[in-house]
Amino acid sequence: MTSSYLIFATLAMAAVTFITRALPALIPRKLLDTPWLHRLNESLPLSVMVLLILTSLSYQDISTTVAFSDTELHLLMAQVGALILVLFIYHISRQLLVSMVVGIAAINGLFWLFSSFLG
Repeated sequence: MTSSYLIFATLAMAAVTFITRALPALIPRKLLDTPWLHRLNESLPLSVMVLLILTSLSYQDISTTVAFSDTELHLLMAQVGALILVLFIYHISRQLLVSMVVGIAAINGLFWLFSSFLG
């Protein structure tokens, strides 16, 4: 990578970040108060969190390997358990930060639990 490419990439990322931050201030208030936008605003955080968690699951080698190692299986079970717990906590509290903290604690706790008792 050349330095001009890195500078251009940095400026492009800064421009995209600035545009996404400034766009709500530039859109008329009347357009921002539409019902579909309010529904999208309510459902988007949970959708984004589910997508982030699902893409982080460690099931990349499922199709190529028939047998899991114990560590891979325990990690996958801990991730699925943490995903279910995060969705449940978010559904109850509607707090992203609380759900993320619970998810981080749950994945570590469940991985330790599965590794120590099942392995």
